[in-house]
Amino acid sequence: MACNTASSRTALALSLAFMALAARAESDDPVAQAQTITITSRKIDSPHAVSSDSGSTQYQFSDADIAHLPQGNATPLNQVLLQAPGIVQDGFGQVHVRGDHGNLQYRINGVMIPEALSGFGQMLDTRIADKLTVMTGVLPAQYGYRTAGIVDIQTRGPGSEPGGEISLQGGSRNYGETAGIANGSVGRFSYTLTGSLMTSQQGVDNPANTLNAFHDQTRQGKGFGFLAYDLTPQDRVSLTFGQSQNLFQIPDNPGLSPQCCSSTLTPTPTPLALNATQAEHNQFEVASYQTHGSAVADTQVSIYHRLSEVHYTPDPALGDLFYSGVSNDVIRRNEAQGLQTDTGMDWREGHRLHASLMVQQERYLTNNQSQVYCLGPSSVCAGNQLSGAGVASSAPTGILDNSGGISHFWGVSLQDEWKLNPAATLNYGLRYDQNAMLINEHQVSPRVSLVVDMTPTTRAHAGFGSYFTPPAAGLINTRTVGLFTNTTNASQVTTDTPVRSESSDYLDMGLSHQWSDQFNMSVDGYYRKVQHLLDEGQFGNALVFSDFNYQEGRVYGLELSGNWHRERWTGNFNAAVGRAQGRGIESGQFNFSPGVLNYINNHWVYLDHDQRYTLSGGMGYRTDWANLSADALFGSGMRSGFANTGTMPSYVTVNTAATHLFKAGEWGDLEGRLALLNVFDRSYELRDGTGIGVGAPQYGLRRTVILGVTRFF
Repeated sequence: MACNTASSRTALALSLAFMALAARAESDDPVAQAQTITITSRKIDSPHAVSSDSGSTQYQFSDADIAHLPQGNATPLNQVLLQAPGIVQDGFGQVHVRGDHGNLQYRINGVMIPEALSGFGQMLDTRIADKLTVMTGVLPAQYGYRTAGIVDIQTRGPGSEPGGEISLQGGSRNYGETAGIANGSVGRFSYTLTGSLMTSQQGVDNPANTLNAFHDQTRQGKGFGFLAYDLTPQDRVSLTFGQSQNLFQIPDNPGLSPQCCSSTLTPTPTPLALNATQAEHNQFEVASYQTHGSAVADTQVSIYHRLSEVHYTPDPALGDLFYSGVSNDVIRRNEAQGLQTDTGMDWREGHRLHASLMVQQERYLTNNQSQVYCLGPSSVCAGNQLSGAGVASSAPTGILDNSGGISHFWGVSLQDEWKLNPAATLNYGLRYDQNAMLINEHQVSPRVSLVVDMTPTTRAHAGFGSYFTPPAAGLINTRTVGLFTNTTNASQVTTDTPVRSESSDYLDMGLSHQWSDQFNMSVDGYYRKVQHLLDEGQFGNALVFSDFNYQEGRVYGLELSGNWHRERWTGNFNAAVGRAQGRGIESGQFNFSPGVLNYINNHWVYLDHDQRYTLSGGMGYRTDWANLSADALFGSGMRSGFANTGTMPSYVTVNTAATHLFKAGEWGDLEGRLALLNVFDRSYELRDGTGIGVGAPQYGLRRTVILGVTRFF
């Protein structure tokens, strides 16, 4: 797999420059501020913050909350998000927030991290988080581009004492992981560095109902760094960078049978001898400058770069061709660079003005080398076709179908956070976005939200917002449909309208109440009306995703959440009910059969990731000798069958853990952890290989035992 190392060298050079600055820094460490954060709605930001979160629905995790999860900070980031309300679990490591497919924006220390291509692995490691906030609902106007949810990660910042940890974990299916964290402050210099290497014999969801998957080994490596230097008490420069290298074997499905024709391939491929793989590479670098230019204004300017690549390599013995009629060697590569600015200013009493700008350019390409059998005359077959008996009488035909392009996006916003009185805040503003990809599109989006403290313990919020969401450039399938005419990979439908940006109107309202010092609850409802609804699907044998549009969509739901703590007990729970529907396919029509296309064009259908009921929760108890914790997840099942008219079975999983802190003399403090995932060994199927844009069965992880030890320093 090709990798661009220039940006990695740049990141290393900048890191060394930061280290040099730190070596000359004066010893003027700021005093560390202790933080106690619970999983609840956060209050309105400080009036001198660059960003605003007023009116949005929020769910927070502190580092202690993450430590109480059965796998602690080794929990994959997508599994952490499942403990927030309204988030649905999917196969291949995906999550869906309030009926959206993808469309998540990740921010680290207030700076947007450019999105990576969809794959099986996670780009970011949970270990980097000192605090993690999930924001949904009606977002202030400064948030654009990806708006289904904001995952805001705060690392340990300036003022923290130098320290860290080294951990080793091992468990079922030859799972093993080594990881390290170092963070702290030295004078004006502060840093957070993490790295991990994980191997396992189950990296992708098992396509068969077996205890262990066949041919499913993975190796995943991640690295992350945040370096900051205070030039003056009012000015700071920082560098944020990360990289992930993930390699997956594609698990074999023993239930496969030939789909198109007999074959003279020798030897005949067997389902459990296929050897397809997928490699994923992601890296990003963000350089930022922050200043408190005056007593009333704050500004942050960031430039960023991201390189992302996914490479699906089919079975070299052409087993994919035998079982599906096509063998695709697919490379998707995407490179982006951009500028982001945010400014907050107190322009008059009770008013906080926020302005933002985002400019981004992306270069995207797809290299697709296909092996097919010819069924008749075409521009590529030249008479090299199957015999009348449907038996491959000649060698497969290779088809090269490469494409690429450049996209440009820019967005600007202006909003006012108006403190009407001590109990009420109104946030209103406008956002303008323009996207030039396959189609040149733009939109003006108003946003308004009101937050009212009805009593000292009760808060209400309501808002309306319009959103403009461009398609992910790395997920655009630009297959040349005509090249595959009269082949075993021909489409029954040849229409291929370009993918469009999504436009939606969003209503959200909610109420939170602090019943006591130990217990609080919140309820939130939302409705979204969508034009050109964006969705993703896996079409074909390669396990890569492609964007397409429904003409219109409607998404609505209700969420309930709460958390409590009492002496040695802590707990949280979430419940959500939701609906996500679309009607009319208006792009990428060649991916669908005529029957499915006609049905969707004339009926409202459920999106493939629609799940009516979702429950999640956790509990912890601190004894004198150990900390005990457990969490659980219930899903009523996503969609399946013809045009998503069926529903997958419901499922429940329970995970538990126990940790104990040892005093190990010169070794320092050691924490031992025993975790048991899927305690009751429930076999559950997230996907059965049917439904709109669903190409493979996916079973959840069976019972797994994990042992770990962590040394703190």
